[in-house]
Amino acid sequence: MKPEKKKQSKTKIRLTVDDLKRKQSVRATFRLPHQVIELLSVIAGQLGIKQKSLFDQLIEDSKILGQVAQEVQGYAGDKQDRQQKTFVISRRSLLSLNETAKQQKIPRDLLVEVSIKRLLPIIDDELARHKKRKVLLSKMKSYLQQGQDLLEEVGEQLGENDLLYEMIQGQVELAQRNISVVDTIVEKGKPMEDW
Repeated sequence: MKPEKKKQSKTKIRLTVDDLKRKQSVRATFRLPHQVIELLSVIAGQLGIKQKSLFDQLIEDSKILGQVAQEVQGYAGDKQDRQQKTFVISRRSLLSLNETAKQQKIPRDLLVEVSIKRLLPIIDDELARHKKRKVLLSKMKSYLQQGQDLLEEVGEQLGENDLLYEMIQGQVELAQRNISVVDTIVEKGKPMEDW
């Protein structure tokens, strides 16, 4: 590679101190209704996303935050007691939030509250899926019981050394493993039931 081209490629990928600082995490405290704090926690747990990442996704894009701010106009927020909650968020998210709140003359806490409430349709969908999983898990357990009964019958009639017994035993063991996985998924979704 020619020295000129090497020099050009190095300058294209150069980082600045400002670039690095924007990606730095900071702590920010907001006064939010308990339900809103719980919503963020429950949906992050259900989706397997860190709260910081989820919060950043909701706040970081200043264009979307501006649209949320338009919806907030005239909205007083929940009247329920608010509590302080400190979040670790990216500096970029905090800057976007502060700028939008200042430009739109909206309290920062209210902007955060409404941004988090945008998750409500997602939790409704996830809760519906959770309820369906519970019903299907019950059916899977019934299916497993039938398989175990059949395995016992084959064992009595043909013996445990028969090929059919081994085949059914494999199916029963597979069903047990699958039920264990679905059980874990259902257990993970239980906090939504209280929502």
